[in-house]
Amino acid sequence: MLFRLEANAGPLTNFEVLDFLRSRGASKDPTRVLVPVAPSEFKVYDYLAESAACNQTREKVNEFLEKSKKFKLAKAEILNIINIRPASLVEIDSIIEQSDTRFEEEQLQELIDLVSEVLPPPLNQPNAEEELNEDVEGTTEQARAEKADGGETNIGDQETADGEPMNES
Repeated sequence: MLFRLEANAGPLTNFEVLDFLRSRGASKDPTRVLVPVAPSEFKVYDYLAESAACNQTREKVNEFLEKSKKFKLAKAEILNIINIRPASLVEIDSIIEQSDTRFEEEQLQELIDLVSEVLPPPLNQPNAEEELNEDVEGTTEQARAEKADGGETNIGDQETADGEPMNES
């Protein structure tokens, strides 16, 4: 694959930058001294390899571009959505200028659903459902541990950072 970037061709998505760095030989390989990539480029690579760009493909980005046309977003908004991969109304609100006047909440939710459907999450980002299950399991384990220790912990039994009782009555 011949890959050529033109100067001032326009802004690139994080995926395109990551793809370019990979084409130059950047990787997590510990023998980084053998490839013609500058140390600053490796820092960019390391950052992008942990971001939403790490699992994206050109096909998925193009699919998102095609399906998002109906929202009539600015190029910068589309670029930020691809780079950030928002998963909630709060996140998308900070990306889309005047989102509350341009879109109804249902349209924004449809856009978030499109992002979740088309753009894959980063490797280190668990699905919201898995995260919720872990929280519930953690709470259950904590309750079991407290029960095994002889019951509930009273607020009055807790101490401040200084070691003083929190509740001095």
